[in-house]
Amino acid sequence: MPAKTFAIANQKGGVGKTTTTINLGAALASFGIPTLIVDMDPQANATSSLGVEKKTGAGVYEPLLSGTDLASRVVATKEKNLWLIPSELDLAAAELELSSQENYLVKLRGALENLSLNYGLHAILIDCPPTLGLLSMNSLCAADFLLITLQSEYLALEGLSQITGVIQQLKESGANPGLELGGIAMTMYDNRTRLSYEVWQEVNRHYPDQIFRTAIPRTVRLSEAPSFGKTIFQYDPNGIGSKAYMALAKEVKQRFFQPVSS
Repeated sequence: MPAKTFAIANQKGGVGKTTTTINLGAALASFGIPTLIVDMDPQANATSSLGVEKKTGAGVYEPLLSGTDLASRVVATKEKNLWLIPSELDLAAAELELSSQENYLVKLRGALENLSLNYGLHAILIDCPPTLGLLSMNSLCAADFLLITLQSEYLALEGLSQITGVIQQLKESGANPGLELGGIAMTMYDNRTRLSYEVWQEVNRHYPDQIFRTAIPRTVRLSEAPSFGKTIFQYDPNGIGSKAYMALAKEVKQRFFQPVSS
């Protein structure tokens, strides 16, 4: 059975996308769900946040362009059941190079196919760049589900309709007819402000089946952990950030990984 593949995306940076990718991945791994993170952002923040050194020629760049198997680029992390395909700075050039190739939207899908089918993985989380360029489009075309991280502010609502529109375009064009909006995670939530609550309510009104009940709070610890190359569970295991991401992961597990009764 192939792994379930999730693209974690938002066309805006600084909304907790990478933080969600690594901590959701670590939490799923702690539940015994073998999980692979694919860092598709040339900034390589997911790579460094997991304590993995960025090395030219060791990441996703060359296999993506050639469409070859990415299995040789997988590295272990400090967490059991959690692996990473690192990014590298060269990936920034891939946008231009991909545009001149045939089938340029499905290069990542082809490069991940063997990993998805034959390595015992149950979840693949793709950390997308904070744009809707060709790297993000490749990620969306390789995914079964899109998970959106949404900052708790009104301007974020405008971007939400834009990115959900991209799903429809990819489905209708045939580039990825099976792509679904798998969930919306509210990030940087401040329960002391009315604004955060109002934005959550508005998203819940339009996407009641997609929004996760768990909102990720704005905390200093979540901001600090990546600079130490650690997940929030390694850096502050008893803090509110750890508890929030564990709760979010339980929702993801329940939504996507419940055993099918015979």
